[in-house]
Amino acid sequence: MNFFFRLSAVSIFNRVRKKLHSLHITLNLFRVQSVNMGLLTEGSPLSWEETKALAEHVRQHGVEQFINLYRKLQDRTGDVLKWGDEVEYVIVKFDDKNERATVSLRANELLPKLQEKELADPQNVKSLWRPEYGGYMVEGTPGKPYGGLLAHFNIVEANMQYRRAEASALLQDGEVIMSITNFPRLGCTNFTSPPYKPTPNEGVTRSHYFPDEGIYQGHPRFKTLTSNIRLRRGEKVAINIPVFRDVNTKIPVDNSHTLEPDAAKPDCVYMDAMGFGMGCCCLQLTFQACCITEARTLYDQLAPLCPIMLALSAASPIYRGYLTDVDCRWNVISASVDCRTREERGLEPLKNNKFRIQKSRYDSIDSYLSPQNEKYNDIPIVHDQNIYKRLREGGIDHPLALHVAHLFIRDTVSLFSEKVHQDDENDTDHFENIQSTNWQTMRFKPPPPNSSIGWRVEFRPCEAQLTDFENAAYVCFVVLLTRVILSYQLNFVMPISKVDENMQRAQRRGACLNEKFWWRRDVGAPRDVAPPHSDATDEYHEMSINDIVNGKEGVFPGLIPLIESYLSGMDVDADTHCSVQQYLKLIQRRAAGDIVTTASWLRAFVTNHPHYKKDSVVTEKINYDLLKTAHGIQDGSIPAPTLLGGGNVSKTNEDIPKAFTKMMSRDCS
Repeated sequence: MNFFFRLSAVSIFNRVRKKLHSLHITLNLFRVQSVNMGLLTEGSPLSWEETKALAEHVRQHGVEQFINLYRKLQDRTGDVLKWGDEVEYVIVKFDDKNERATVSLRANELLPKLQEKELADPQNVKSLWRPEYGGYMVEGTPGKPYGGLLAHFNIVEANMQYRRAEASALLQDGEVIMSITNFPRLGCTNFTSPPYKPTPNEGVTRSHYFPDEGIYQGHPRFKTLTSNIRLRRGEKVAINIPVFRDVNTKIPVDNSHTLEPDAAKPDCVYMDAMGFGMGCCCLQLTFQACCITEARTLYDQLAPLCPIMLALSAASPIYRGYLTDVDCRWNVISASVDCRTREERGLEPLKNNKFRIQKSRYDSIDSYLSPQNEKYNDIPIVHDQNIYKRLREGGIDHPLALHVAHLFIRDTVSLFSEKVHQDDENDTDHFENIQSTNWQTMRFKPPPPNSSIGWRVEFRPCEAQLTDFENAAYVCFVVLLTRVILSYQLNFVMPISKVDENMQRAQRRGACLNEKFWWRRDVGAPRDVAPPHSDATDEYHEMSINDIVNGKEGVFPGLIPLIESYLSGMDVDADTHCSVQQYLKLIQRRAAGDIVTTASWLRAFVTNHPHYKKDSVVTEKINYDLLKTAHGIQDGSIPAPTLLGGGNVSKTNEDIPKAFTKMMSRDCS
């Protein structure tokens, strides 16, 4: 998360301030430590052959860097709770005359302007802006992390509103900033502004649908990753998402299966580029723990929550202009960066590679980190035994050594010439190179060297929501759960195999309302909230999202009741209390099916559109009307009772009250 690296970034900014007139150099400074797309650094990217030759070098030195960092910081304690969000946005351009909507490739122009305040006064900015994979994407975070006060929950939405307004002020006529998970016609003809044609026989992507110009141009990292993932895999990535079968849906869906007969499936929406996954937006959170033990606890306890929050935040049912039979982005991104070779995928006998690897480098976690949870690691954890041995010799305990040795079965897929030789006692770039390109549902993040930043965990499954109110609600809900977990010492842990099963169920069409998910019945909740089960014969039970969030008598107390129990003993100002209640109400109603997920709303809009021919096709006109309406909901000019319900107005404020003298008010009208 970017705000946690603000302090370390300041010194770098000061050293290179004179160079910041150059856009290229400016954008090379982003994400000093870790980002969604991996470590961003200055320098010249090496070719894939050069990178491949140095893969073992990066691995070995990365392990030594982690060991040295661990030795220095394993006993670090006393860091205060800090947390924050990151929201990714798409720049959409409306052509009202022709009733078309496209993505605007102007992130490269907007970012230097958005960062001017940070460069001028990095200690006092309200927002930080960073590049993302798409040339039409920007990412915004708070200028500094939030802290332990409950009153911080009341400034989250206001800061999101500020970020959206700040970016919107720089847009051209017809452009808007939208927090949509996926642009519905990404990959369709002329989906960018300005328009570019794909080049399937040359360039870094070699896609039939996604032009290289759609990739962010301001840093070589993104194109390098794209090319190297394809080259390492030995072929283009292949993404096949089942099409939603309506009464007039054609099978084959299109001619993809003739263009790529060995990759495209006739009954699927086929995509062949990293941009289809990494060009999606999401909502993520990072938490700083007081010590490494607490960070490992949060990592483990939040992991089972990832599929639940994925289903609850589902927001992406449309890909490449087709309605699909999924509601979420996860498997799309997973396939879009799957650099495993045919041998590693089990399609050919192992000859040139060491391991059969079950998952893409973008997927759910494979193991818990706390020693007491080892027994729940019930799937094979493919790992490098030599690296594991070195980590154990270096003083790393078994579960953490296994975790790192598992991450390090991956090769680096991006390396810069200036970063090949490092000081393993003081640098961590080689470790971060591999760590930050393992994009899992949770990420365990060591402190950067020589920094005031502590041990952190990143929560990564949530899809971006249309409105700031919704995004703030999801953020506050998850953060409150971390407080409840630590305060009540709850235990959500279940076998990893069940978490994996839940991840697949979470992405199905209508999963939030219709699917059942494995969940632990007795999480150790206070007995006034969850009386003991006299007839509990099974430790885990298949429950609906409603059961898990709102509770089911005799089965599970519910996450919201647990949060409310925690809050009942806390003093909080009236405005914060009312905002939190509104946020929890949204989560409650969405889990219960009283209001729908963003995915269900998008799907219903398309299928009820007068131009829809029941053929699963989202035409230019439907796409235009859909995004126009979504933008109206986003800015409050169009009501959306089925999506948001009524009364979804918080009392968010840009500032924390100087004193908490108000009693909690029960009247939140």
